Amino acid sequence: MKIKDMIRTIHDFPKQGIIFRDITTVLKDPEGLVLAVDAIGDILGDADYDLVLGPESRGFIFGVPLAYKMKKGFVPARKAGKLPAETAKKSYALEYGSAVIEIHKDAIKPGQKVVIVDDLLATGGTAKAVADLVTELGAEVVGMAFLIELEALNGREMLKDYKNVQSLLVY
Repeated sequence: MKIKDMIRTIHDFPKQGIIFRDITTVLKDPEGLVLAVDAIGDILGDADYDLVLGPESRGFIFGVPLAYKMKKGFVPARKAGKLPAETAKKSYALEYGSAVIEIHKDAIKPGQKVVIVDDLLATGGTAKAVADLVTELGAEVVGMAFLIELEALNGREMLKDYKNVQSLLVY
């Protein structure tokens, strides 16, 4: 079975007119989870990186096992107020509002190479915010990998200044 076949489609969630791509059906399937993590690693190609960064919360789901598999460190990007030490923060727009995301200032060192991993590329706001934080901390974003891209929301356009932006599935 392919990953795309494992994703459940739910119409009119979270509101009328939205088609929601539910990845929990991939996550609950041991083969599906392995396929997804491996495929995300594969689409990054031969990118040379030191750290995997995953935005809260689904970026953790795919970023941590990828970091473990590749023997890299993992950096969580969290919602405002969730990290205990000094943070760098960035405000950004969501599909349905706005938010603030933070990274510990000491999590990424100048000169390090970082890949950003998340489940979804929609408007690109989250990915752009964390990529900007990585850059502000003196590191380089050398790739981004998403399980799903919602092409109609033009998130890739927001990420045009970053190289190696890849999506496994495009809807």
